[in-house]
Amino acid sequence: MLLASILILVVTVYQYDEQTKDYNIHRFERKEATTIETIDLELTNKTSYPVKTENLSKIFQERIYEISSINKLNISIFDLHGNLLVSSKTNAFEDSQIKPLSYNNLNNLNQNSNHRILISDEIDGMGYQASYTYIHDPKFKRIGILELQFSQDNSEIEEELKEFISRLGLVYLLMLIIAIALAYFLSSYITRSIKTISDKMQQTRLNERNEKIMVDSASSEIEVLIEAYNNMIDQLEESAVKLAKSEREQAWREMAKQVAHEIKNPLTPMRLTVQSFERKFNPEDEKIREKLAEYSQTLIQQIDVMSSIASAFSDFAKMPTQNREKINVVSVVKLAIDIFNEDFISFKTTEKELFANLDKTQLIRVVTNLVKNALQAIENEENPIIDVIVLTEKNNIKIIVSDNGKGIAEDVKDLIFEPKFTTKTSGMGLGLGMIKNIIEAYEGRISFTSKEGIGTIFTVILPKE
Repeated sequence: MLLASILILVVTVYQYDEQTKDYNIHRFERKEATTIETIDLELTNKTSYPVKTENLSKIFQERIYEISSINKLNISIFDLHGNLLVSSKTNAFEDSQIKPLSYNNLNNLNQNSNHRILISDEIDGMGYQASYTYIHDPKFKRIGILELQFSQDNSEIEEELKEFISRLGLVYLLMLIIAIALAYFLSSYITRSIKTISDKMQQTRLNERNEKIMVDSASSEIEVLIEAYNNMIDQLEESAVKLAKSEREQAWREMAKQVAHEIKNPLTPMRLTVQSFERKFNPEDEKIREKLAEYSQTLIQQIDVMSSIASAFSDFAKMPTQNREKINVVSVVKLAIDIFNEDFISFKTTEKELFANLDKTQLIRVVTNLVKNALQAIENEENPIIDVIVLTEKNNIKIIVSDNGKGIAEDVKDLIFEPKFTTKTSGMGLGLGMIKNIIEAYEGRISFTSKEGIGTIFTVILPKE
């Protein structure tokens, strides 16, 4: 809009200038034609003097002022050599020679078909037109040179131009303001749809159900973009289903390998025990009852191991039903710690009571598992320390379990909550993965920080409601 207004301004000024020049020239030509016709009529019918060069001043001595007044232009008559004979201008004889440029051009008039020279100029806002033509006698013989001068005051036209430009400027200013407003609202309308798409893209998750974009009114380009996004969501859901299925299958394969491995561990000593008992069995041995009891005890221990393996995998695969109730977290955590007899386990809290809607059994399970992991981490430490801290943080409860054990290596930190992962020489590595599931079921979170050789801090945050 701004560029268009500038171009129109330039074109308008140029057009006004050209129209002014054309108007002045045409007006001068009309006056010129009338004057020449009057002079020809005067030479042909009205004069009593012989029509010769030397008589032109006598013929038009008084008449030239009348003709000049009627046509409102200056008239000068020269002889063929450029000497002034008569003029309607005041003090005209002070400059009685035709300007050399015009005179030189007159020498070339013979080569022109109309034998006429027109000169246009502008000085201080005044437009000037001058023409030079030959004066002929009744027999078309050249007897003199006629100079006609016409001045036009262009100040009024220039004022009109300024007024027109000012009005046009106001119109374009109004149009520019309207254009800016329309551009703002149109851009807001367009960017609002784009912002919606951007927000949805930022919220897109592979493991969650993503909503499609529904816009009541949008441009065709935005509708194409929205349709592409919605198609992407459909494809993403299909991919997520396939990925979840693949992950489940992979998880069950890994679980099956782990179960098979863990079950083989107690089966081997059971087999060796049975074989050894079969070889050494002697019904007449005096200590047969003691050996039988030892044999039975060994089998029972291995059977208990297999039972614990089955229970652990069952608990991990299926989360126990939550029995939410209002419990005092401080007393429950203290109760979970009391089963440990180690003196270096300390319990700290700034609150006497902290109530939350949680499952008491599952909370004990979380605390017990974290403390057990801490105990295993501080083995071989000369001055072991385990701190359990309970705090309140806005609408959440924070439980911190820290130790000064060996810490967790950097290369395994990302795997610490993975099922079957463990850094211990025994166990199945399901503890942290299981308590993570318990905590997330309450819409809580668990995190840790650890440095090798310094210790580990686990932080559990659970909502009160």
